[in-house]
Order: sequence, then C-alpha cells, then structure tokens
Amino acid sequence: MYSASPSGVNVAAAALVTVLWAGQPLDAQIGPNRAAPACDPAFARLFAPAHPRIGLPPLARPGWTSRYDVCPSTEPLSTLAGADWTVEAVSPLDAFGSAGAYDRAALVRLYHGQRVRVARGWREAAGQFESITLVSPYPDSTLARLEPGTLIIRLILCCT
Repeated sequence: MYSASPSGVNVAAAALVTVLWAGQPLDAQIGPNRAAPACDPAFARLFAPAHPRIGLPPLARPGWTSRYDVCPSTEPLSTLAGADWTVEAVSPLDAFGSAGAYDRAALVRLYHGQRVRVARGWREAAGQFESITLVSPYPDSTLARLEPGTLIIRLILCCT
C-alpha cells in the first residue's frame, strides 16, 4: 500500500482513487457514512509516510494536497466498511505496509502469527477523495497490545 521511500509516493492508493474516480460517479458514497473518530498523531507517525505526496502527473494536479489521518475507533470493522467492500485476512506487514516508522519485528511479535482483517475502499466527501484502509484488531501506539476495535487509515486528496 505504501512506498518504501521516506518521501513516499503512495502510488497504489492514488492510482486506486484515480481509477475509481474515473469509473464511478462522484457522488458515489462508500465506506463510513459518519464522521471519523478523533485521530491520533502517534498512529500517523507509526503507520503513514512522513511526507505523503500525490505523485507524478496525471495524478498530481496544481493546488491539490494530500495527507494521512490515522484514527482508532471502538467500532467493529464490519460496521465501518462499506457493504460492497471485501474484508481480507492478511499478514500484519501486508496490512500496515512499508512506509511507516513502526518496528516491523515488534508488530509481527504482537500478532503472534494471527492474521489481520483488512478492508479497503474509497469515498468522495465534502469535495475531497479518501482512500480508506480499515484494520482490525489494531496495535496500540506503543505496539504493546492489540485493541479490539478498528484502525482507520485515510489518505485524503483534496483540491485547494
């Protein structure tokens, strides 16, 4: 999901948003229909690139910005995922990608070989596009224990 470089280009998410954006009406609403819970900068530092970028043309557009919000939620993944989203069981490293600053070995030890449930989708809301990854269960910000809710990772692309 993420680029390995520190100045990372999230090509997969940006390409997904572009493909879905071109193929579906802009008013298509999938994914969480309510406001996201309070986001935690500690999670963003762990699981998102430090300097997200939209990418090269045609994905990058003058005046567009990108940012990550990473928000813990007590809601189950099944409640937050869109009805047509596929929920997969993947390894922890596949769920969290390679661009974050988290300790990969600590994350793998924390899950004890358990697979992580992940759902991915997108939505257009309030003039911005969001590529959304839902992860459950998720680690706390110290990678000491697993939390039973869902971690919401959103790449937000917006025009200014």
